[in-house]
Amino acid sequence: MSLCSSFNVFASYSPKPKTFFKNSKFVSQFQVKSSPLASTFQIHESSTNLKFKRARLKSISSLNSGISEIATSSSFRNKNPKDVNVLVVGSTGYIGRFVVKELIKRGFNVIAVAREKSGIRGKNDKEETLKQLQGANVCFSDVTQLETLEKSIENLGFGIDVVVSCLASRNGGIKDSRKIDYEATKNSLVAGKKFGAKHFVLLSAICVQKPLLEFQRAKLKFEAELMDLAENKDSSFTYSIVRPTAFFKSLGGQVEIVKDGKPYVMFGDGKLCACKPISEQDLASFIADCVLEENKINQVLPIGGPGKALTPLEQGEILFRILGKEPKFLKVPIEIMDFVIGVLDFIAKIFPSVGEAAEFGKIGRYYAAESMLILDPETGEYSEEKTPSYGKDTLEDFFAKVIREGMAGQELGEQFF
Repeated sequence: MSLCSSFNVFASYSPKPKTFFKNSKFVSQFQVKSSPLASTFQIHESSTNLKFKRARLKSISSLNSGISEIATSSSFRNKNPKDVNVLVVGSTGYIGRFVVKELIKRGFNVIAVAREKSGIRGKNDKEETLKQLQGANVCFSDVTQLETLEKSIENLGFGIDVVVSCLASRNGGIKDSRKIDYEATKNSLVAGKKFGAKHFVLLSAICVQKPLLEFQRAKLKFEAELMDLAENKDSSFTYSIVRPTAFFKSLGGQVEIVKDGKPYVMFGDGKLCACKPISEQDLASFIADCVLEENKINQVLPIGGPGKALTPLEQGEILFRILGKEPKFLKVPIEIMDFVIGVLDFIAKIFPSVGEAAEFGKIGRYYAAESMLILDPETGEYSEEKTPSYGKDTLEDFFAKVIREGMAGQELGEQFF
């Protein structure tokens, strides 16, 4: 079974160069109620490092004059990375952690927004979060509350050049998708732009090409507004929308059970879908490229990992080969999922609370049957050839590493914050 856990997509829309949602309306500010008690902002660094970093950051003595001055300048691409201030939201998520590390490695001044309790079910306290984001200025705030986020950024005392959003809903559920994939992501755009940001890098997903799920529609809604802002309302503002294929983690869930001698589970004949999986490090590198590279300005950028597209059948064969075991597959009819989803949809009409469970079923069904590749607008088919490749990490190497070391540190949940 191959599930892409980044949850993102689009149906009748087929990506063509420079033909992006021209008719959507950008809402200048999304109002969210904010509690004064929630406005907790802190920057954590050693005092020496913090003084050094603050010396490199552009100060704002007056919000009105300072922000105005920064907003009129789009010259950050001509600066040395050490002089570019990058705000990262979703910094403690599965991909966000790697993006923060990559940006720090490249010398950017990174401001990582995080909750006071981050990680899956809030398991990480401030101290653990600071360790994970070492080298960044950590801003404890709340991206779901616009006023709180704006206050936190104001308290920084310096402007923002670029916002990088790695936000994603925890599970793709209906309510969570609207709250995170659309509302919180928009909050980061509004707040970042208010304090000088001239470029927005969005981590989306290739599956938004065919939007049948709530989180896909939420992501597309924000994408459309972001494009409309840059292309129709503010020509000095730019964006880069990154749509990756499947992550390695989302394909590694069966390594341990196959290692224990159990069969590899797949739907149908194992050839219903395919993907060009990309590692978290390679994806983080590509996202970091988008901060300064001008050839990625105002572009939707689908991206996959190196090598050929792999079906679930081929993924299973790779795993058995590495383990030195005879291939053993369990083929599950896709119709089983259709039946379960149908039942849940019917019950949801009577008991609306069941709607979330039905949505989860649809998510599973989607990734069991839809390829994470470019959807060719001319043929209506997924195209391996048209799906760009990037990086050097292969799924085979990832499987080998998981066999040796296990899946520790590969948690996918809680992409938001």
